[in-house]
Amino acid sequence: MQDKTPAGAEPALPTEQLDGGATQTDSATAAANGETAVDSPDNMPSLVQSLREAELKAEEHHDAWLRAKAETENVRRRAQEDIAKASKFAAEKFAGAMLPVKDSLEAALAAEGQTLESLREGVELTLRQLTTAFEGAGLSEENPVNQRFDPNRHQAISTVEAEAEPNTVVNVLQKGYLLHERVIRPALVIVSKAKGG
Repeated sequence: MQDKTPAGAEPALPTEQLDGGATQTDSATAAANGETAVDSPDNMPSLVQSLREAELKAEEHHDAWLRAKAETENVRRRAQEDIAKASKFAAEKFAGAMLPVKDSLEAALAAEGQTLESLREGVELTLRQLTTAFEGAGLSEENPVNQRFDPNRHQAISTVEAEAEPNTVVNVLQKGYLLHERVIRPALVIVSKAKGG
């Protein structure tokens, strides 16, 4: 029998049945086109393996996330404990500095037969201890005589005509106090005003 193929056409390839129902021609055509058969038994283990690898990576990432979350929670809890301790014991240093002042006052009251001079010396010593304790805590005195009146630091009780420039503190009735430049108590002052005003 003679092959009757039209001129210019390629002869048909013989087809043989392969395992899985695909033909040799189908496999050859797919290979020529750069395709791979999806349902090939050789490819199935790689898909299962890829899925397993992805699951393992997801499990690792989840574990790392849980550990990071736990660490963050521990850091937050420790910071809260530190803040609570700091506020609870903030006055510890100041309280320690005040103890010698109290001791001096108690010793002065317990002493028998003191002279006025020795009592005065004891009070001056106690005042120096108190001043040292204040300085150690960052508490400073505001005594603004002859300074410009500052409404943020001073409280004017009255005004008087004086030789000083207007709005100058001419008398301090009660000293003010600052804690690290923050007003704890304003100074009570009398302020000058212009003469004839």
